[in-house]
Amino acid sequence: MRIPTQIVERVVPSEATPRQVAREFARLLEAGGRLQPVGAGREDPEGFLALGYAPKHVFRLFDTLYYTTHLLRDSDDFRYYVAYVVPAEPGQRGRRFPIHPRIFYKDVSLVWRSPTHVIRSEDENWIGKGELKSQVVDGVEMEYGAEETTDLPLEIQAPLDAISRSGPKPRLDDDAMALVLRNAPDGRFEPYQDFTGPRRRAMADRRNLVHGGRRVAWFTRKNDPASLRFAAGYEPDFRRGILERSDTRSRLYGGAVRKYRILSRNRRIQFLFMAGPRHVWIIPAQALTTEIMSYGLRTVDVNADDDLFVPGYEYHYMDESEDPPTLHSQIPEGYAGPASEVDDSRADASPWLDRLPVVKRFRKAVLGRGA
Repeated sequence: MRIPTQIVERVVPSEATPRQVAREFARLLEAGGRLQPVGAGREDPEGFLALGYAPKHVFRLFDTLYYTTHLLRDSDDFRYYVAYVVPAEPGQRGRRFPIHPRIFYKDVSLVWRSPTHVIRSEDENWIGKGELKSQVVDGVEMEYGAEETTDLPLEIQAPLDAISRSGPKPRLDDDAMALVLRNAPDGRFEPYQDFTGPRRRAMADRRNLVHGGRRVAWFTRKNDPASLRFAAGYEPDFRRGILERSDTRSRLYGGAVRKYRILSRNRRIQFLFMAGPRHVWIIPAQALTTEIMSYGLRTVDVNADDDLFVPGYEYHYMDESEDPPTLHSQIPEGYAGPASEVDDSRADASPWLDRLPVVKRFRKAVLGRGA
């Protein structure tokens, strides 16, 4: 089935009060909505709400309703919301319809994500990073979690930021993850069928593939930022393509961070540019397709070189537990700057980012200053 596309200029949270949103959600349950947590909460779905996870905010993207709790949760790893995804209008589903509890968390790149599962055991503490993809490293094919496949739609990044600023101070809560998400066995890094199935069905129809499934951006020379190329029409349109600007804050990035959602010249994809006091980086591009699956995510990918989307600070550290100590880095070789003062496992990626031609153009055209 061909998935329609739509350009959305802005999504804003409902102006209803938290009490009104809670009543609205209760009416959904009375009308046939059934909570379907896939974690430990499945043993008592209705009792799950009584644990303090009743939704208090709501917004809509296409036919999907997104509810979140009022209180931002804090774990040892990140801050998150308990959220509820209602994939379509209840009237379209008859008397009974699913409501999917999910976790929405904010990554260190400042993008909100919906993880696939967790692994919590004596040996592992890991959160599902989406579809597994393969790459060749030093002649060896390896699988890795394509985290961009868990990025929530770029259209709802701004409302999630707005909600997170409106609530009280985050509360420490390490329980919700296991209640909402599947706890997979050690070594189970691939997501489950309820995540992979909708994606594979959507992309099995070639009419849904962005640029025919080919890369829209790539580097012609390894570790050379100046060699960046875009497929014709897929470059960000800094002149007429800016859809919205929103704001957030980050201690890691030194204060206020502006987010710019920008269309490509051919209006086929969208980008999210992040501009902090010193850094500019780009969140992985997304399609404009309107199909949203139960995780609150799009089902169609945009294929591009990962090195275009290195965040302002990225992993770059020496693992002293290995013999001999081994450097782990996700910054292109030779371009790692100083370690972050907030997180010494991450280094400044500006030496790479500021040499990207598209970042130089963004600074000049949008921010009004050179690199």
